[in-house]
Amino acid sequence: MPTVHLLRHGHVHNPDKVLYGRLPEFRLSDAGQAMAQAVADDLVARDVPIGRVIASPLLRAQQTAAPIAAAFGLDIDTEDRIIEAGNVFEGEPLPSGAKDLLRPRDLWRMRNPWKPSWGEPYVEQRERMWAAIGEAAAATPDADTVMVSHQLPIWVARLSYEQRRYLHDPRSRECGLASLTSFRFEGGEPVAMTYREPAAHIEVPA
Repeated sequence: MPTVHLLRHGHVHNPDKVLYGRLPEFRLSDAGQAMAQAVADDLVARDVPIGRVIASPLLRAQQTAAPIAAAFGLDIDTEDRIIEAGNVFEGEPLPSGAKDLLRPRDLWRMRNPWKPSWGEPYVEQRERMWAAIGEAAAATPDADTVMVSHQLPIWVARLSYEQRRYLHDPRSRECGLASLTSFRFEGGEPVAMTYREPAAHIEVPA
């Protein structure tokens, strides 16, 4: 009964506080590197049978995967389908409140929160994530797989599994930095989910 562990990448070096989205150059901070190592140490300490490590093509995901791959003597496979969600606000300053999302030039972008109109549709995220997750479980049936992805795609995959609606408050996501959202498979289908934050003790810069 394989388990696929969806790992959110660690803390990112982002001194200008922009929404980095799919921008390629954003790397882990020192805290993020420590988080990635903490996850690797946790998996080893719990004797989790990791047989494969997969990561989004973005640098921060590849860096998060590196200590885990090293700990288990594995290569990192890159999977485009678990990349960050597309977002039209990419590269712009992070909003500090609702007022930053209600500027006249942004109203059209915000017209449909159910889709959402400002980025990649939730249903498309669900389809690509679960296609990749299911294939990973089938490809390594006798061991677990770690897949390093990003907060929103992981959260959408969880909402889909729990049969919950996709429209949500981003502040309510249970998907912390370097957290593990794990799906156990049986007979080719996910039958159980657990959540774990092995790096929660690591402080991040303000």
